[in-house]
Amino acid sequence: MGMVFCRGCGKEIHETAPTCPHCGAPQGQPVRSGPPRSDKDYAVTLLLCFFVGFLGIHRFYAGKIGTGLLQMFTFGGLGIWAFVDLIFVALGRFTDSDGREITFR
Repeated sequence: MGMVFCRGCGKEIHETAPTCPHCGAPQGQPVRSGPPRSDKDYAVTLLLCFFVGFLGIHRFYAGKIGTGLLQMFTFGGLGIWAFVDLIFVALGRFTDSDGREITFR
């Protein structure tokens, strides 16, 4: 367990203290932030990848135009690339053009 600084007076306190013992200011719960999530819809991406993944349509939807074209012209890497993408989408590890994960909300 570590020490943090009070949000009210700035003195060092224990990280699990609900209030500051010096000034009484409530500390609240620490904010946990995860990786940024995409504004693209998970279900739409999954369905596009499942039904027309070999054409790369899900990549166009995610904003990945270059790889979408490449996937379209190779028919999804003869299906292998599309299958790998389907696994990534299903696991919530597929990212949009900004590198944000398209996850189930």
